[in-house]
Amino acid sequence: MTDLLTRRHTRLGPNVPTFYDRPLHLVKGSGVWLWDDTGKRYLDCYNNVPHVGHCHPHVVAAIARQAGTLNTHTRYLHTGILDALDRITATLSHDLSQGIMVCTGSEANDIALRMAQAATGHTGIIATDNTYHGNTTATAQLSTRRPPIGGYPPHVRLVPAPESDTDPEQFAAHVRRAIGELQSAGFGFSGMMLCPVFANEGLPNIAPGFLNPTVSAIRDAGGLILCDEVQPGFGRCGQWWGHDWLGFAPDVVTLGKPMGNGHPVAAVIANPTVMKAFRTAFGYFNTFGGNPVSAAAVNATLDVIERDGLVAHAGAMGRHARAALGRLSHPAITEIRGNGLFFGAVLETNGAPATDLAAQVVEDMKDQGVLIGRIGRHMNILKMRPPMPISAQEIDLAIDTLAEALRTHDQ
Repeated sequence: MTDLLTRRHTRLGPNVPTFYDRPLHLVKGSGVWLWDDTGKRYLDCYNNVPHVGHCHPHVVAAIARQAGTLNTHTRYLHTGILDALDRITATLSHDLSQGIMVCTGSEANDIALRMAQAATGHTGIIATDNTYHGNTTATAQLSTRRPPIGGYPPHVRLVPAPESDTDPEQFAAHVRRAIGELQSAGFGFSGMMLCPVFANEGLPNIAPGFLNPTVSAIRDAGGLILCDEVQPGFGRCGQWWGHDWLGFAPDVVTLGKPMGNGHPVAAVIANPTVMKAFRTAFGYFNTFGGNPVSAAAVNATLDVIERDGLVAHAGAMGRHARAALGRLSHPAITEIRGNGLFFGAVLETNGAPATDLAAQVVEDMKDQGVLIGRIGRHMNILKMRPPMPISAQEIDLAIDTLAEALRTHDQ
Protein backbone atom coordinates (compact mmCIF):
# COMPACT_ATOMS: atom_id res chain seq x y z
CA MET A 1 0.00 0.00 0.00
CA THR A 2 2.81 2.44 0.87
CA ASP A 3 4.51 1.82 -2.47
CA LEU A 4 1.23 2.39 -4.33
CA LEU A 5 0.55 5.65 -2.49
CA THR A 6 4.10 6.85 -3.18
CA ARG A 7 3.72 6.00 -6.85
CA ARG A 8 0.36 7.76 -6.95
CA HIS A 9 1.83 10.92 -5.42
CA THR A 10 4.75 10.84 -7.86
CA ARG A 11 2.55 10.57 -10.94
CA LEU A 12 -0.62 12.45 -9.91
CA GLY A 13 0.91 15.18 -7.77
CA PRO A 14 -0.06 16.47 -4.32
CA ASN A 15 -3.49 16.86 -2.74
CA VAL A 16 -5.24 14.21 -4.86
CA PRO A 17 -7.89 12.95 -2.44
CA THR A 18 -8.62 9.37 -1.52
CA PHE A 19 -11.46 8.03 0.57
CA TYR A 20 -10.58 6.94 4.09
CA ASP A 21 -7.51 7.37 6.27
CA ARG A 22 -6.42 3.93 5.13
CA PRO A 23 -7.35 4.00 1.42
CA LEU A 24 -8.79 0.99 -0.38
CA HIS A 25 -7.14 -0.70 -3.34
CA LEU A 26 -10.20 -2.05 -5.13
CA VAL A 27 -9.75 -4.66 -7.84
CA LYS A 28 -13.24 -6.03 -8.62
CA GLY A 29 -16.91 -5.14 -8.45
CA SER A 30 -20.18 -6.98 -8.98
CA GLY A 31 -23.69 -5.75 -8.18
CA VAL A 32 -23.57 -3.90 -4.86
CA TRP A 33 -20.26 -5.49 -3.80
CA LEU A 34 -16.61 -4.54 -4.18
CA TRP A 35 -13.39 -6.47 -3.45
CA ASP A 36 -9.97 -5.15 -2.50
CA ASP A 37 -6.54 -6.50 -3.39
CA THR A 38 -6.58 -8.83 -0.36
CA GLY A 39 -9.87 -10.41 -1.37
CA LYS A 40 -11.92 -8.65 1.32
CA ARG A 41 -15.51 -7.89 0.27
CA TYR A 42 -17.30 -4.58 0.88
CA LEU A 43 -20.99 -3.68 0.64
CA ASP A 44 -21.09 -0.52 -1.48
CA CYS A 45 -23.51 1.95 0.08
CA TYR A 46 -21.74 4.96 -1.36
CA ASN A 47 -21.40 4.85 -5.13
CA ASN A 48 -24.25 6.02 -7.34
CA VAL A 49 -22.17 5.88 -10.53
CA PRO A 50 -22.72 2.11 -11.04
CA HIS A 51 -26.43 2.86 -10.98
CA VAL A 52 -27.68 -0.62 -11.87
CA GLY A 53 -24.79 -2.37 -10.12
CA HIS A 54 -21.06 -2.69 -10.63
CA CYS A 55 -20.08 -4.35 -13.91
CA HIS A 56 -23.64 -5.22 -14.85
CA PRO A 57 -23.30 -7.89 -17.56
CA HIS A 58 -25.96 -6.39 -19.83
CA VAL A 59 -24.27 -2.98 -19.82
CA VAL A 60 -20.78 -4.45 -20.17
CA ALA A 61 -21.89 -6.56 -23.15
CA ALA A 62 -23.53 -3.58 -24.88
CA ILE A 63 -20.40 -1.44 -24.49
CA ALA A 64 -18.11 -4.21 -25.73
CA ARG A 65 -20.38 -5.04 -28.66
CA GLN A 66 -20.56 -1.44 -29.86
CA ALA A 67 -16.85 -0.82 -29.24
CA GLY A 68 -16.13 -3.83 -31.42
CA THR A 69 -18.36 -2.53 -34.22
CA LEU A 70 -18.01 1.27 -34.58
CA ASN A 71 -17.24 4.34 -32.51
CA THR A 72 -17.28 7.79 -34.13
CA HIS A 73 -18.99 11.05 -33.20
CA THR A 74 -22.22 12.93 -33.88
CA ARG A 75 -21.09 14.60 -37.09
CA TYR A 76 -21.83 11.25 -38.63
CA LEU A 77 -25.34 9.87 -38.28
CA HIS A 78 -26.09 7.07 -35.86
CA THR A 79 -29.28 5.90 -34.19
CA GLY A 80 -27.94 5.19 -30.71
CA ILE A 81 -27.97 8.79 -29.51
CA LEU A 82 -31.49 9.30 -30.85
CA ASP A 83 -32.75 6.12 -29.21
CA ALA A 84 -31.22 7.18 -25.87
CA LEU A 85 -32.69 10.69 -26.02
CA ASP A 86 -36.07 9.33 -27.16
CA ARG A 87 -36.18 7.11 -24.09
CA ILE A 88 -34.93 9.74 -21.63
CA THR A 89 -37.25 12.50 -22.84
CA ALA A 90 -40.19 10.08 -22.73
CA THR A 91 -39.77 10.02 -18.93
CA LEU A 92 -39.74 13.84 -18.71
CA SER A 93 -42.57 16.36 -18.91
CA HIS A 94 -42.61 20.18 -19.16
CA ASP A 95 -41.63 19.99 -22.88
CA LEU A 96 -38.11 18.84 -22.00
CA SER A 97 -37.70 17.20 -25.36
CA GLN A 98 -34.30 18.04 -26.86
CA GLY A 99 -30.85 17.10 -25.64
CA ILE A 100 -27.10 17.31 -25.98
CA MET A 101 -25.00 14.35 -24.85
CA VAL A 102 -21.60 15.09 -23.31
CA CYS A 103 -19.09 13.22 -21.16
CA THR A 104 -19.42 14.60 -17.63
CA GLY A 105 -21.90 16.30 -15.36
CA SER A 106 -19.55 19.28 -15.20
CA GLU A 107 -19.82 19.71 -18.96
CA ALA A 108 -23.58 19.36 -18.78
CA ASN A 109 -23.90 22.04 -16.11
CA ASP A 110 -21.50 24.32 -17.97
CA ILE A 111 -23.77 24.12 -21.03
CA ALA A 112 -26.85 24.73 -18.87
CA LEU A 113 -25.32 27.99 -17.63
CA ARG A 114 -24.71 29.07 -21.21
CA MET A 115 -28.26 28.09 -22.15
CA ALA A 116 -29.56 30.44 -19.47
CA GLN A 117 -27.37 33.25 -20.82
CA ALA A 118 -28.52 32.62 -24.39
CA ALA A 119 -32.21 32.45 -23.49
CA THR A 120 -32.23 35.58 -21.31
CA GLY A 121 -29.37 37.73 -22.59
CA HIS A 122 -28.10 38.05 -19.01
CA THR A 123 -25.22 36.55 -17.06
CA GLY A 124 -26.30 36.78 -13.40
CA ILE A 125 -26.66 33.34 -11.83
CA ILE A 126 -27.71 32.03 -8.40
CA ALA A 127 -26.84 28.83 -6.50
CA THR A 128 -26.77 27.89 -2.83
CA ASP A 129 -23.82 28.58 -0.57
CA ASN A 130 -23.08 24.91 0.13
CA THR A 131 -23.25 23.15 -3.18
CA TYR A 132 -21.26 21.47 -5.95
CA HIS A 133 -22.13 21.55 -9.65
CA GLY A 134 -18.85 20.67 -11.34
CA ASN A 135 -15.23 21.56 -11.96
CA THR A 136 -15.19 23.64 -15.13
CA THR A 137 -14.33 27.30 -14.62
CA ALA A 138 -17.99 28.33 -14.83
CA THR A 139 -19.38 25.59 -12.59
CA ALA A 140 -16.56 25.93 -10.06
CA GLN A 141 -17.67 29.53 -9.59
CA LEU A 142 -20.93 28.15 -8.16
CA SER A 143 -19.36 25.36 -6.15
CA THR A 144 -18.35 25.99 -2.57
CA ARG A 145 -15.81 23.30 -1.76
CA ARG A 146 -13.02 25.79 -2.41
CA PRO A 147 -13.50 29.44 -3.38
CA PRO A 148 -12.28 30.38 -6.89
CA ILE A 149 -8.91 32.08 -7.22
CA GLY A 150 -9.61 35.79 -6.78
CA GLY A 151 -12.94 35.13 -5.05
CA TYR A 152 -16.42 34.58 -6.42
CA PRO A 153 -17.11 36.63 -9.56
CA PRO A 154 -19.59 39.51 -9.31
CA HIS A 155 -22.18 37.88 -11.59
CA VAL A 156 -22.64 35.01 -9.09
CA ARG A 157 -24.80 35.14 -5.96
CA LEU A 158 -24.90 32.32 -3.42
CA VAL A 159 -27.97 32.11 -1.17
CA PRO A 160 -28.13 30.24 2.17
CA ALA A 161 -28.65 26.53 1.57
CA PRO A 162 -31.88 25.17 3.02
CA GLU A 163 -32.00 23.16 6.22
CA SER A 164 -34.78 20.81 7.24
CA ASP A 165 -36.51 23.60 9.16
CA THR A 166 -36.09 26.33 6.50
CA ASP A 167 -39.33 28.09 5.66
CA PRO A 168 -40.05 28.03 1.88
CA GLU A 169 -40.87 31.74 1.86
CA GLN A 170 -37.64 32.51 3.68
CA PHE A 171 -35.62 30.63 1.06
CA ALA A 172 -37.49 32.44 -1.72
CA ALA A 173 -36.79 35.78 -0.04
CA HIS A 174 -33.06 35.09 -0.23
CA VAL A 175 -33.42 34.31 -3.94
CA ARG A 176 -35.44 37.49 -4.58
CA ARG A 177 -32.79 39.54 -2.78
CA ALA A 178 -30.03 37.96 -4.89
CA ILE A 179 -31.99 38.63 -8.09
CA GLY A 180 -32.34 42.28 -7.13
CA GLU A 181 -28.63 42.57 -6.42
CA LEU A 182 -27.72 41.07 -9.80
CA GLN A 183 -30.10 43.37 -11.62
CA SER A 184 -28.84 46.45 -9.75
CA ALA A 185 -25.25 45.50 -10.55
CA GLY A 186 -26.03 45.42 -14.27
CA PHE A 187 -25.63 41.67 -14.81
CA GLY A 188 -29.32 40.91 -15.02
CA PHE A 189 -30.64 37.52 -14.00
CA SER A 190 -30.24 34.42 -16.15
CA GLY A 191 -31.36 31.74 -13.73
CA MET A 192 -30.75 29.54 -10.71
CA MET A 193 -28.97 26.19 -10.67
CA LEU A 194 -30.01 23.71 -8.00
CA CYS A 195 -30.21 20.06 -7.10
CA PRO A 196 -33.84 19.12 -6.40
CA VAL A 197 -32.92 17.16 -3.26
CA PHE A 198 -30.12 19.57 -2.24
CA ALA A 199 -27.81 16.57 -1.99
CA ASN A 200 -24.45 18.22 -1.37
CA GLU A 201 -26.11 20.70 0.96
CA GLY A 202 -26.89 17.79 3.27
CA LEU A 203 -30.11 16.23 1.95
CA PRO A 204 -32.44 18.32 4.15
CA ASN A 205 -35.90 16.98 4.90
CA ILE A 206 -37.85 19.38 2.73
CA ALA A 207 -41.28 18.51 1.34
CA PRO A 208 -42.87 18.62 -2.11
CA GLY A 209 -43.86 22.20 -2.83
CA PHE A 210 -40.90 23.64 -0.91
CA LEU A 211 -39.62 25.43 -4.02
CA ASN A 212 -42.96 26.87 -5.15
CA PRO A 213 -42.29 30.41 -3.86
CA THR A 214 -38.76 30.30 -5.25
CA VAL A 215 -40.02 29.13 -8.64
CA SER A 216 -42.43 32.07 -8.70
CA ALA A 217 -39.58 34.48 -7.88
CA ILE A 218 -37.42 33.08 -10.68
CA ARG A 219 -40.26 33.14 -13.21
CA ASP A 220 -41.31 36.67 -12.25
CA ALA A 221 -37.75 37.85 -12.93
CA GLY A 222 -37.58 36.12 -16.32
CA GLY A 223 -34.92 33.62 -15.24
CA LEU A 224 -34.50 29.92 -15.99
CA ILE A 225 -34.55 27.01 -13.56
CA LEU A 226 -31.53 24.79 -14.16
CA CYS A 227 -32.08 21.45 -12.44
CA ASP A 228 -29.01 19.32 -11.68
CA GLU A 229 -30.30 15.72 -11.64
CA VAL A 230 -26.87 14.07 -11.62
CA GLN A 231 -27.43 12.55 -8.18
CA PRO A 232 -31.23 12.23 -7.74
CA GLY A 233 -32.08 11.34 -11.35
CA PHE A 234 -32.87 8.04 -13.06
CA GLY A 235 -35.14 6.83 -10.27
CA ARG A 236 -33.05 7.21 -7.14
CA CYS A 237 -35.81 9.11 -5.33
CA GLY A 238 -38.46 6.50 -6.15
CA GLN A 239 -39.60 8.62 -9.10
CA TRP A 240 -37.71 9.09 -12.33
CA TRP A 241 -36.66 12.62 -11.46
CA GLY A 242 -36.10 14.63 -8.32
CA HIS A 243 -37.94 17.64 -9.74
CA ASP A 244 -41.05 15.50 -10.20
CA TRP A 245 -40.88 14.53 -6.54
CA LEU A 246 -40.40 18.15 -5.43
CA GLY A 247 -43.09 19.32 -7.84
CA PHE A 248 -41.67 21.98 -10.14
CA ALA A 249 -41.04 22.45 -13.85
CA PRO A 250 -37.41 23.12 -14.83
CA ASP A 251 -36.34 24.72 -18.10
CA VAL A 252 -33.13 22.69 -18.31
CA VAL A 253 -32.22 19.36 -16.72
CA THR A 254 -28.67 18.05 -16.48
CA LEU A 255 -27.79 14.38 -16.17
CA GLY A 256 -24.54 12.57 -15.48
CA LYS A 257 -22.78 9.72 -13.74
CA PRO A 258 -25.52 7.10 -13.33
CA MET A 259 -26.90 7.21 -16.88
CA GLY A 260 -24.14 5.02 -18.34
CA ASN A 261 -23.51 2.91 -15.23
CA GLY A 262 -19.97 4.22 -14.92
CA HIS A 263 -19.22 4.86 -18.57
CA PRO A 264 -18.30 8.58 -18.94
CA VAL A 265 -21.50 10.02 -20.36
CA ALA A 266 -23.81 12.89 -19.39
CA ALA A 267 -26.48 15.04 -21.00
CA VAL A 268 -28.37 18.33 -21.01
CA ILE A 269 -32.10 18.24 -21.72
CA ALA A 270 -34.00 21.45 -22.50
CA ASN A 271 -37.21 22.69 -24.01
CA PRO A 272 -37.04 23.64 -27.71
CA THR A 273 -37.09 27.38 -27.05
CA VAL A 274 -34.06 27.23 -24.79
CA MET A 275 -32.25 24.81 -27.09
CA LYS A 276 -32.80 27.06 -30.10
CA ALA A 277 -31.44 30.06 -28.21
CA PHE A 278 -28.34 28.10 -27.20
CA ARG A 279 -27.71 26.67 -30.67
CA THR A 280 -28.07 30.16 -32.15
CA ALA A 281 -25.75 31.86 -29.66
CA PHE A 282 -23.05 29.21 -29.28
CA GLY A 283 -21.25 26.91 -31.68
CA TYR A 284 -20.97 23.73 -29.64
CA PHE A 285 -19.47 20.37 -30.53
CA ASN A 286 -18.18 17.61 -28.26
CA THR A 287 -15.98 14.98 -29.91
CA PHE A 288 -16.91 12.21 -27.51
CA GLY A 289 -20.37 13.39 -26.45
CA GLY A 290 -23.06 11.06 -27.75
CA ASN A 291 -20.66 8.65 -29.46
CA PRO A 292 -22.09 5.21 -30.30
CA VAL A 293 -20.39 3.42 -27.40
CA SER A 294 -21.64 5.94 -24.85
CA ALA A 295 -25.12 5.77 -26.34
CA ALA A 296 -25.02 1.98 -26.09
CA ALA A 297 -24.12 2.27 -22.40
CA VAL A 298 -27.08 4.59 -21.79
CA ASN A 299 -29.54 2.41 -23.65
CA ALA A 300 -28.37 -0.71 -21.82
CA THR A 301 -28.63 1.05 -18.44
CA LEU A 302 -32.17 2.13 -19.29
CA ASP A 303 -32.96 -1.47 -20.26
CA VAL A 304 -32.01 -2.66 -16.79
CA ILE A 305 -33.85 0.15 -14.95
CA GLU A 306 -37.02 -0.63 -16.87
CA ARG A 307 -36.74 -4.43 -16.91
CA ASP A 308 -35.94 -4.75 -13.20
CA GLY A 309 -38.40 -2.09 -12.01
CA LEU A 310 -35.62 -0.21 -10.24
CA VAL A 311 -37.53 3.07 -9.87
CA ALA A 312 -40.25 1.47 -7.75
CA HIS A 313 -37.59 -0.64 -6.02
CA ALA A 314 -35.73 2.52 -4.97
CA GLY A 315 -38.88 3.90 -3.39
CA ALA A 316 -39.56 0.70 -1.46
CA MET A 317 -35.96 0.25 -0.32
CA GLY A 318 -35.76 3.90 0.68
CA ARG A 319 -38.75 3.51 2.95
CA HIS A 320 -37.20 0.36 4.41
CA ALA A 321 -33.89 2.15 5.02
CA ARG A 322 -35.44 5.16 6.74
CA ALA A 323 -37.49 2.91 8.98
CA ALA A 324 -34.38 0.93 9.92
CA LEU A 325 -32.41 4.11 10.61
CA GLY A 326 -35.29 5.43 12.68
CA ARG A 327 -34.97 2.44 15.01
CA LEU A 328 -31.35 3.26 15.84
CA SER A 329 -30.78 4.67 19.28
CA HIS A 330 -27.68 6.77 19.82
CA PRO A 331 -27.37 10.18 21.49
CA ALA A 332 -25.46 11.65 18.54
CA ILE A 333 -28.22 10.93 16.01
CA THR A 334 -30.41 14.03 15.86
CA GLU A 335 -32.18 13.56 12.52
CA ILE A 336 -32.76 10.89 9.89
CA ARG A 337 -32.72 12.20 6.35
CA GLY A 338 -33.44 10.55 3.06
CA ASN A 339 -35.24 10.32 -0.21
CA GLY A 340 -35.45 6.93 -1.91
CA LEU A 341 -32.04 5.28 -2.09
CA PHE A 342 -30.24 8.35 -0.81
CA PHE A 343 -30.40 8.41 2.98
CA GLY A 344 -28.44 9.00 6.15
CA ALA A 345 -28.25 10.50 9.62
CA VAL A 346 -27.20 13.81 11.15
CA LEU A 347 -24.67 13.47 13.98
CA GLU A 348 -24.31 16.13 16.68
CA THR A 349 -22.81 16.32 20.15
CA ASN A 350 -23.95 18.93 22.66
CA GLY A 351 -25.80 20.75 19.89
CA ALA A 352 -22.73 21.07 17.66
CA PRO A 353 -21.90 19.18 14.45
CA ALA A 354 -20.12 15.92 15.30
CA THR A 355 -17.70 16.09 12.38
CA ASP A 356 -14.96 13.99 13.97
CA LEU A 357 -17.43 11.33 15.06
CA ALA A 358 -18.88 11.12 11.55
CA ALA A 359 -15.37 10.68 10.12
CA GLN A 360 -14.59 7.93 12.63
CA VAL A 361 -17.86 6.11 11.94
CA VAL A 362 -17.25 6.15 8.18
CA GLU A 363 -13.74 4.77 8.74
CA ASP A 364 -14.97 2.10 11.18
CA MET A 365 -17.69 0.95 8.79
CA LYS A 366 -15.16 0.61 6.01
CA ASP A 367 -13.04 -1.58 8.26
CA GLN A 368 -16.14 -3.70 8.92
CA GLY A 369 -16.88 -4.05 5.21
CA VAL A 370 -19.50 -1.37 4.47
CA LEU A 371 -18.72 1.76 2.44
CA ILE A 372 -20.56 5.01 3.22
CA GLY A 373 -19.65 8.71 3.07
CA ARG A 374 -20.30 12.13 4.61
CA ILE A 375 -21.96 15.32 3.37
CA GLY A 376 -23.12 18.67 4.65
CA ARG A 377 -21.59 22.02 5.51
CA HIS A 378 -19.78 20.50 8.48
CA MET A 379 -19.39 17.00 7.01
CA ASN A 380 -21.31 15.56 9.95
CA ILE A 381 -24.12 13.91 7.98
CA LEU A 382 -23.65 10.23 7.22
CA LYS A 383 -24.49 9.50 3.58
CA MET A 384 -25.65 6.25 2.04
CA ARG A 385 -26.29 6.19 -1.70
CA PRO A 386 -25.96 2.59 -2.90
CA PRO A 387 -26.40 1.12 -6.37
CA MET A 388 -30.08 0.74 -7.15
CA PRO A 389 -30.41 -3.08 -6.94
CA ILE A 390 -29.53 -3.20 -3.22
CA SER A 391 -31.82 -5.53 -1.28
CA ALA A 392 -33.59 -5.10 2.05
CA GLN A 393 -31.23 -7.67 3.58
CA GLU A 394 -28.20 -5.73 2.41
CA ILE A 395 -29.65 -2.47 3.74
CA ASP A 396 -30.20 -4.21 7.08
CA LEU A 397 -26.56 -5.31 7.05
CA ALA A 398 -25.47 -1.72 6.46
CA ILE A 399 -27.67 -0.35 9.25
CA ASP A 400 -26.60 -3.08 11.68
CA THR A 401 -22.97 -2.26 10.91
CA LEU A 402 -23.70 1.42 11.50
CA ALA A 403 -25.26 0.59 14.85
CA GLU A 404 -22.16 -1.37 15.83
CA ALA A 405 -19.82 1.43 14.70
CA LEU A 406 -21.82 3.96 16.73
CA ARG A 407 -21.77 1.71 19.81
CA THR A 408 -17.99 1.84 19.85
CA HIS A 409 -18.28 5.63 20.24
CA ASP A 410 -21.00 5.75 22.91
CA GLN A 411 -20.56 8.74 25.16
